[in-house]
Amino acid sequence: MDKIKIIIVDDHVLFSESLSYLVGSFKEFEVIGNYGNGREFISALSEETLMPNVILLDINMPIMNGVETMKWIKENHPNLKVIVLSVNDDENTIMKMMADGVKGYLLKDTSPNQFREALLEVYNKGFYYSERISSCLINELRNGHNRVFLKEREVEFIKLACTEKTYNEIAVEMHLSPKTVDGYRENLFQKLEIKTRIGLVLYAMKNKIVCV
Repeated sequence: MDKIKIIIVDDHVLFSESLSYLVGSFKEFEVIGNYGNGREFISALSEETLMPNVILLDINMPIMNGVETMKWIKENHPNLKVIVLSVNDDENTIMKMMADGVKGYLLKDTSPNQFREALLEVYNKGFYYSERISSCLINELRNGHNRVFLKEREVEFIKLACTEKTYNEIAVEMHLSPKTVDGYRENLFQKLEIKTRIGLVLYAMKNKIVCV
């Protein structure tokens, strides 16, 4: 049986080499490439005849970071399966990477067992999200969500919430006070039965309020 082919894109050499060793210890997988930033990865990918099955992508890298790399992947190879492996637990960053099509998001302190599970889930099922994200969001996306009536301004707010704008910047764009925007957010959280901004993004994706 052919092994599942993995590419690692991470600028921390010690971590990257340790990760390669860990992946190689799993009988189902093999690492076929290891690159220090997005530009190196893209250059190598254009020369390779063998495409990876799963990409492990860091976010904070020099020259071309993970966000920029994921945007390129989305535009040029949207079928590639990408797992972000990062120390970055910022909600806005997670939201951005999910909206750009990552299939999994793990923190670098993830246990080896959970990491192996994530690799298998992404390869076999197409997605994996850690308990931190999936506990209140992924079931909603997979199982569906009853449509509710949304006012025009609520839809406008949701679309802006799917960008990288802060809530204060959204308030300026909507010509509203920050307090009013906070009210929109809390009302939508209650109406849609979600708890975070990522939930708004997933709702918008599922109901085609935004294109991703």
